[in-house]
Amino acid sequence: MTNTAQIPAAPVKAAPAPVMVRPSARERGTKLLAALFLAPTVLGIVVFTVVPIVGSVVLSLFHWNVIDPPRFAGADNYREVFGDETVLISFGNTLLFMVLAVALQLLIALVLALAVNGRMPVWLRSVFRSAFFFPLVLSAASISVVMKYLFNQDFGVVNWLIGLVGIDPVPWLTSESGAMAAVILVYVWQQFGFSFLLFVGGLNNIPKEVHEASALDGATGLRKHLSITLPLLSPTLLVASVVGIINALQVFEQPYVLTNGGPGDATRTVVMVIYENAFEQLRFGQASAVGVLLFVLIMAVTALQFRLSRRFVHYQ
Repeated sequence: MTNTAQIPAAPVKAAPAPVMVRPSARERGTKLLAALFLAPTVLGIVVFTVVPIVGSVVLSLFHWNVIDPPRFAGADNYREVFGDETVLISFGNTLLFMVLAVALQLLIALVLALAVNGRMPVWLRSVFRSAFFFPLVLSAASISVVMKYLFNQDFGVVNWLIGLVGIDPVPWLTSESGAMAAVILVYVWQQFGFSFLLFVGGLNNIPKEVHEASALDGATGLRKHLSITLPLLSPTLLVASVVGIINALQVFEQPYVLTNGGPGDATRTVVMVIYENAFEQLRFGQASAVGVLLFVLIMAVTALQFRLSRRFVHYQ
């Protein structure tokens, strides 16, 4: 037998200890400055968004009328909400208003944005942009007061204008269908300027080469907009629809001033029910429960929009 010499194992080198690099004074100063700039925004979000949301959720579990001490109610407020016909009607009205108002708002804004983005002098384009955006900076309550006179059945300008073409006066604010139509028209007239500016910006970001190439392929007019413009504008459409739906679900001023929710409950919205329960009937617990349900509805609709956007939104 031959003895095999054992080869000594090579010594294992220990891994070098990690070197702790301390941030320099300049880096610490930059982080501190960034924190100081972010602090007001973060504080505002916490104080005016997070705290009210948490407070509403907690308050929805109590009976409270401001005068007497709060009494724990558990889920009683939510059971009362689902058993209240007025609340259920308000949710239906709000959803109907959301669908009609947002669809009309996006359609008008898109058509006007395409028209303004066409061939016209720069100064005229600026005039249209300012004119269409101007109603958005006005108070919704003041606009609604003026529109209430314009839509008056007896001496309103709207009925006078349609009377010139032989149409009988329409009871805009005293019939169920007319009241909802008037509220939608007033809301859309004030709100479409925001979507209009979004669409104008989105159209300007579409490369001109794409339209030139589509023209060479024979795409013109409506076919060009359906096949080229809308797919490239889909991210802007998503943003405009999300913001539009969130705002429409919280509509309050227009139906409150124009019709006060009437006739009957035809134009009563969820936010109006929250206002009436809290400040007219002093049922803050039930008002908070309705507010929590509205918040859940808004979050659900927004999540559904982003889920569907995976199929319909195309990024360049």
